[in-house]
Amino acid sequence: MTDPRTVVAVAQFAGTVGEPDANREAAGAAVAEAALAGARLVVLPELADSGYMLADAGEARSLASPAASSVTLREWRSLAAAHDLVIAGGFCELGTDGKLYNSAAIVDASGTRAVYRKVHLWGAEKKIFTPGDDAPPVVALAFGNVGLMICYDLEFPEWVRLAALSGADLIAVPVAWSASGSVPPSGERSGEVVSAQAAASSNGVFVAVADRCGTERGEDWLGGSVILRRSGYPAAGPVCENRAAVLTASIDLRTARDKRIGELNDLFTDRRPDLYARLTAAAPSPSSS
Repeated sequence: MTDPRTVVAVAQFAGTVGEPDANREAAGAAVAEAALAGARLVVLPELADSGYMLADAGEARSLASPAASSVTLREWRSLAAAHDLVIAGGFCELGTDGKLYNSAAIVDASGTRAVYRKVHLWGAEKKIFTPGDDAPPVVALAFGNVGLMICYDLEFPEWVRLAALSGADLIAVPVAWSASGSVPPSGERSGEVVSAQAAASSNGVFVAVADRCGTERGEDWLGGSVILRRSGYPAAGPVCENRAAVLTASIDLRTARDKRIGELNDLFTDRRPDLYARLTAAAPSPSSS
């Protein structure tokens, strides 16, 4: 009988702003390491080619390229073909509309299967990038359906639920989690990891997060790469250390299609969307000063 499990990998490595060749080399080495472990899907960090700590829109523009002619996506296609796997990772995109996007792509040997533009921008990203306005894509692959979103997107329950309702078995999430963003009390996991666990558990989906490590222009990264089971418990990681790492886990993505909890409950059929409509009608509360 064919083993239904798939080896999923998340690659954590340091990036440098303005050195796309070196960043692509680091990504290639991580993909090769994951391939040796049998990975069929490899997730790379946010803005894996340009580096994250961009000074301004001018610097980002000098490092961005259209998805159709991206050297990064072309190299990922070659890596995918050479290692018989799929890559999901972040890149700096120059749209055909001339705007800059914090984007991610799913790439296999046939080419770019999906491009996603980050919808929920974090911090100074708002001064550089234009937010996307398309739903997270879900790509049907040989081993399961893979959804895609980026970092801060994961902290919006409605957005993760949208991907899950669209059929995602696993959500790939390139991230750049700041070590100072959510400093946990002693003995606790970071808030970012906890949010990812909640997203997996509340939707019954696998979640694969690839973070960066090292220090980039004075910013220390959490290094919180993790692969989560559909229960929300880790299958590998989290690392939460300032070091490069390639984590792998062997999972059957298709089990995420069963949303039952015991005999009487189901994560999807127990929903009451008729009542949730009031969410769109309710105005957000003003922030306290």
